[in-house]
Amino acid sequence: MGQAIRIRVGKVTLAAELNDTPTARALWEALPITGRANLWGEEIYFRIPVQQEAASDARVEMEVGELAYWPPGQAFCIFFGPTPASINQQPRAASPVNPVGRVTETMDRLREVRNGAEVRVEQA
Repeated sequence: MGQAIRIRVGKVTLAAELNDTPTARALWEALPITGRANLWGEEIYFRIPVQQEAASDARVEMEVGELAYWPPGQAFCIFFGPTPASINQQPRAASPVNPVGRVTETMDRLREVRNGAEVRVEQA
């Protein structure tokens, strides 16, 4: 894994790591980033000032704890459970996303987060 980051969503703070991909490097260079949480099932996403195309490893099937970049919405995504597109308990993105890293601790408290909560992603 690569660079350590900290994600604050409302009152919840999570440790995470970015992987070593062009999209993750672009995200790292843009930090710190703040925004407002949008909830889509058990996914939190928000628009960020990063513009990247779909990567060669872009996919819709995600794992709990994965972080991704959604090219059509220029959004950072945190997957912590099923989404409206899921066909089982695994998270599923609306359309292919670029995996950029993963949360390195339990994310149960993300279920407390409400739409519009402040989100901050920063270098740890």
